[in-house]
Amino acid sequence: MYTIQANPSGSRSIEVSDEHLQTIDHYQLLRNLTDSNGIIDEAVLDKLKFTVRSLLESADNSEPAAKKALLDLCLDVIYSNNMKAFGLHQLVLLYIEWKSKQQTQEG
Repeated sequence: MYTIQANPSGSRSIEVSDEHLQTIDHYQLLRNLTDSNGIIDEAVLDKLKFTVRSLLESADNSEPAAKKALLDLCLDVIYSNNMKAFGLHQLVLLYIEWKSKQQTQEG
C-alpha cells in the first residue's frame, strides 16, 4: 500500500494499492492523458474521470473482476474527495516508479 499526498500542504492523502496500480496499467489510463505541455491540472483530472466513466459504461459483463477493479480504483482513488490535480500528479509519479520496479523485477 502506498500513500500519495493529495494537496501541496500535505494535509490530505490518498491510499493507493498495487491492485489500483495494476488496474491503471491494464487500462493504460495515464497514457496520452496530458497535452503536449505536460501540465496536470483540473482539466486533465476531468479527462481521466470521463475516460474511466466511459470504460465502466462499456465494460463487458463477462469480466466482473476487471469491472470491480476499475470500480475500486474509481471509489478509492480517482473519485476520492481528496483527489485534485496535485494528487493526480503524485499518482502519475507513483505509477512511473511502480512500473519501473515491475520492469526491473521482470528483466
